[in-house]
Amino acid sequence: QVQLVESGGGLVQAGGSLTLSCVAAGSTSSINAMGWYRQAPGKQREFVARISSADRTRYADSVKGRFTISRDNRKNTVYLQMNSLKPEDTAVYYCTATIPISGDYWGQGTQVTVSS
Repeated sequence: QVQLVESGGGLVQAGGSLTLSCVAAGSTSSINAMGWYRQAPGKQREFVARISSADRTRYADSVKGRFTISRDNRKNTVYLQMNSLKPEDTAVYYCTATIPISGDYWGQGTQVTVSS
């Protein structure tokens, strides 16, 4: 039982910054990796960033150098700091958490809109 709740989405101008947060509740001690995906209108959901229990990170090529993923295990929270935002970053952003054997859990999503 893991519940994920995202927050921090909103409207921002191109070149601006935004920080997303995702708080996990439930069996949080079993969580291994956490990450972020996004889905733009009319497009397939795509990988954005991932962070392991050892703080190893991985990013999609489209966001490397602009986005930073981090986690605070004490607060059971994962963050996505987004800088130099582009209109193509507009999407619903989803938080995910992986628990071995149990599988993946997903949040409800938060809307990020970047204006030109």
